[in-house]
Amino acid sequence: MRIVIAGAGSVGRFVALRLLAHGHEVTLIDNQPDQLRVASVADADWVLADACSPDVLSDAGVREADALVAATGDDKANLVISLLAKGEFGVPRVVARLNNPKNEWLFNGSWGVDVPVSTPRLMTALVEEAVSVGLPVQLFSFNQADVSMYAFVLPDDSRVVSRRLEDVTLPGRTVLSSILRDGRPITPTPDDVLEAGDELLLLVPDGDTEALGRLTRALGHPQPEAEPEEEPADRP
Repeated sequence: MRIVIAGAGSVGRFVALRLLAHGHEVTLIDNQPDQLRVASVADADWVLADACSPDVLSDAGVREADALVAATGDDKANLVISLLAKGEFGVPRVVARLNNPKNEWLFNGSWGVDVPVSTPRLMTALVEEAVSVGLPVQLFSFNQADVSMYAFVLPDDSRVVSRRLEDVTLPGRTVLSSILRDGRPITPTPDDVLEAGDELLLLVPDGDTEALGRLTRALGHPQPEAEPEEEPADRP
């Protein structure tokens, strides 16, 4: 795949190295000469220019790119680059770095962003994932599909522990995509038996406001039964 990365700072260079290692073609764009550390990512194509310019993106081959990553440290620039990539050049997949959580509401399809990557949100999710058992933790969202991925660690007292997946009912259009067990991923099959401590990776529709509550009740700690109300005493 051909991938263009706007922003050649530490984040952009790291992403470029990983993509190159997986056999992709990568072009890095940055308008700061001190960021053009060509030797650090020698196999990438480098462009010294402002990626907010349509002409620069065109010359960098964005029109033929399979994906664009807006990875600058400026949210305004990342939004402009994303909008140009999607609206002007029709890039199939646009991933944008979100630096300030206050701007999260802007990073959506209206600005050409397919996948926003928020470092603060990701760090929060990873911390919650490490300490939360029996509660869904949002990892990230897919804007185009209106779906989010959640992690859910099964507690010891979950009612689905020791049950086959075939016998487990998930709410609505929720999809179990993978099970993480003993440090390795497992592709779910109907015959798999769930174990305490399994981490389930689930795709949950964003539009279903009740899905997370039903998911918690289905997979989490048993809910205490409501005590019956006492009948009022008869008056003498």
